[in-house]
Amino acid sequence: FIGFHGTFLVQHWLGNEGMPRRYADYLESDGFTMLNTISTVGAFILGASMLPFLYNVFKSYRYGEVVEVDDPWGYGNSLEWATSCPPPRHNFTELPRIRSERPAFELHYPHIAERMRLESHLSLTGKTLAHKHEGGGTATAVKQKPVTKDESNRDDTTEK
Repeated sequence: FIGFHGTFLVQHWLGNEGMPRRYADYLESDGFTMLNTISTVGAFILGASMLPFLYNVFKSYRYGEVVEVDDPWGYGNSLEWATSCPPPRHNFTELPRIRSERPAFELHYPHIAERMRLESHLSLTGKTLAHKHEGGGTATAVKQKPVTKDESNRDDTTEK
């Protein structure tokens, strides 16, 4: 941030002050020397900031662990985590159907995705998945049991 702005913002200011471009040298009397020096220092900072990045690339390439799973993050949401790692040249043999904002998550964890979809739908209607117990606490339902004819008139599995 400092190196970039120290280089290019100062060059912008110099241009606004009338400094011509592509001159090999400037006279001391032009008044551009101080800002050019600041811009040069900013360029060195910008160049030096690349050293940790290059070190990290080298260290990762030389000593880094090889990723052997398709989703190294565990719960990747976006579509690039729905393909194999590394991805094949064509990515997908068929164009995947995208039905939500988290297609890869739903592909890898359909049971959790269905639960989240059900919870979000119930929250919009004002209902919850919590059952009342005699002790006063609640327990979250994972799977609903089928409703029999005797229970069809009652609605005590969900509350508003």
